Amino acid sequence: MRKQLLIAFLLFSFYAKAQNLQLHYDLGSDRGYFTSTLEMFKPDKLGNTFFFVDMDYGSGGVKGISMAYWEIARVIKTEKMPIGIHMEFDGGFGAYNAGDLNHAYEINNAGLIGIDYSLTAKDFSKGVSLKLMYKYISGKHDASFQFTTVWFVNFWKERMTFSGFADFWREDFDFNYDGEVDAEYVFLAEPQIWYHINKHFSFGGEIEFSNNFGGHYSFWTRPTLALKWTF
Repeated sequence: MRKQLLIAFLLFSFYAKAQNLQLHYDLGSDRGYFTSTLEMFKPDKLGNTFFFVDMDYGSGGVKGISMAYWEIARVIKTEKMPIGIHMEFDGGFGAYNAGDLNHAYEINNAGLIGIDYSLTAKDFSKGVSLKLMYKYISGKHDASFQFTTVWFVNFWKERMTFSGFADFWREDFDFNYDGEVDAEYVFLAEPQIWYHINKHFSFGGEIEFSNNFGGHYSFWTRPTLALKWTF
């Protein structure tokens, strides 16, 4: 069997179990609210499709849903292709309370296209995907870039999983609103650890490591406690 078929089988066996709903309680000093994440991955003969939807509840003094964000990605790859072609769209919006008024903000739409390369262990216990992409950010950059890595490690007789992603991209930010660029690069990583009680129910959490992300200048660390239901 070709290596590409082994990789395809691994991705199917792992990500087919990644169709899930997560509920996180954000413990960061600037947070203290719930976030839900809905994920779906579907492989096929020509690659795979992945999306997730994040929603915050109660951030910024808002009662109810205060932020909604989604990403949808398509990787085109057949067994004869050593690397895949990655295409992605990101976008969202949010709200915050200022006095007696609620205000809305938009998360700039972004389009990405690039290459995807995956490495896996022979026993399917771990794997990593590397992506290098051109990035268009609406209203900011016609030409930027993003590097992404996604990984997973199953251990303790598959009772536990260490997984996550890390992104690094170029995006200008004016945090002081003085017309000057304060930061040009963003880093975001969210490693997760899960204990699987059974094939459906898991508990664990993640730690968000970020630099110049989400309207916050410099480096931040924000942990969560979470529950996950796998469909």
